Amino acid sequence: MAQEAVVLIDVQKGLFEIPGSPRPAETRAAGDAVVSRIADLLGRARARGVPVLFVQHDGGAGHLLETGAAAWQIRDELAPQSGEPVIHKTGCDSFFQTTLDAELKTRGIGRLVIAGCMTQYCIDTSVRRAVSLGYDVTLVADGHMTIDTGGLTFEQIIAHHNNIFSAFSAGGHKVSTELAGKVLA
Repeated sequence: MAQEAVVLIDVQKGLFEIPGSPRPAETRAAGDAVVSRIADLLGRARARGVPVLFVQHDGGAGHLLETGAAAWQIRDELAPQSGEPVIHKTGCDSFFQTTLDAELKTRGIGRLVIAGCMTQYCIDTSVRRAVSLGYDVTLVADGHMTIDTGGLTFEQIIAHHNNIFSAFSAGGHKVSTELAGKVLA
């Protein structure tokens, strides 16, 4: 079995308090629950010596995740520990013009456990790209979050992506979905 790693994408403070969110109280509560589940997963990974890598979105001036701003910071409950790399990105794809693939290859990683934020953007794009680059992926089904968008609730968007990714594959590599409590259990 390939060495695995946990990859946390955009678990930044601003993505849990998005201005203009149609249901701010519901979104905040759901986001806090997701962070709690990810924190538990992170604890299990660290206890087992499973590598943890963070991907952090660097927004330009005026962006919600403007580099260095309070909203850009990684949630305190999930803060990287010494030796856990933080890979910086500027688009939805965690691999595009970043060091993520090189970091994973250097560690001999072949299987990714992915959790984090903006389901329909950064999670979707990064999961698909990971599989096309030759990684098997476990998407933490209750460990990714977004906001209501395009007439869909965040619950619908998350459920839709969990359904799609429960049977997604490319070139012999696949995505599976698993609840946070069962990942690395």
